[in-house]
Amino acid sequence: MNARLKAEDAARKKKQRTAKPTRRPRRPSLSNEELLDKALDLFSQHGYERTSVETITATAGMAKRTVYLRFGDKKALFIAALQRAIERWRVPIEQLQKAERDSLEESLLAIGQILVDNLLSPAGQRLLRLTNAESGRMPEIGEYTVQEGTGRTVAYLADLFRRHFQPDRFEMSEADDAAEAFLHLIVGGPANEAAWGVVRDKAVIDRRIRFSVRLFLHGLMAQYGEAAPADAAALKDEYLRLKRLVSRTITQLDKTRESLVHAAAGTLT
Repeated sequence: MNARLKAEDAARKKKQRTAKPTRRPRRPSLSNEELLDKALDLFSQHGYERTSVETITATAGMAKRTVYLRFGDKKALFIAALQRAIERWRVPIEQLQKAERDSLEESLLAIGQILVDNLLSPAGQRLLRLTNAESGRMPEIGEYTVQEGTGRTVAYLADLFRRHFQPDRFEMSEADDAAEAFLHLIVGGPANEAAWGVVRDKAVIDRRIRFSVRLFLHGLMAQYGEAAPADAAALKDEYLRLKRLVSRTITQLDKTRESLVHAAAGTLT
């Protein structure tokens, strides 16, 4: 009996020695796109300096070695994440083309609304804050944002203006300048206010877009000898309303800055 038990025990131990170790199932590795999305979320929440590769890899559930093999270092990962976000966020030119109407004013109203809504979206505000915060130390971020984020829109708008004016009187450089001015006047104001934390009612934003488009066209058409699209009295009323609105905005921004300064001082103490 003892001999049989010893034989069975010896056989069991031999089987254990020769058996292949059972491997735990490996967690599927994230794709580059998924990793960049998670990294961008962390960069947005904590900023570039306070977001470590260790934090990113822990959140993504992958080894640091994998991240370094794919992107090289944290800066390259950050830039890649921003580039992906810009490519996904920017408005396709085809969408702007579909918004065109027979009237240049109506076309610019529709296009301006699309661009403002895009910049005021959560993705647009996140990109604006990140690029503003980091483009000083990484000029390539600003260059890429201008080239890929607004450069194509400027080229499209310049072509739109040349199609509505005589090309021999509207040089390409002037068309580019007009496109830049349109973006600064119609899109830049609401975007900058939102970045400062000033939230506007949609009706107010829509009214300002309409006024700004009419003001822009008034100057543009006067420059090239065309009739203004709206009567002078209506433009004057809109101008006075916008002037009062800008004054209130400046006052509110000053109060917001003071609150931020006091909050920061309280944190330091």
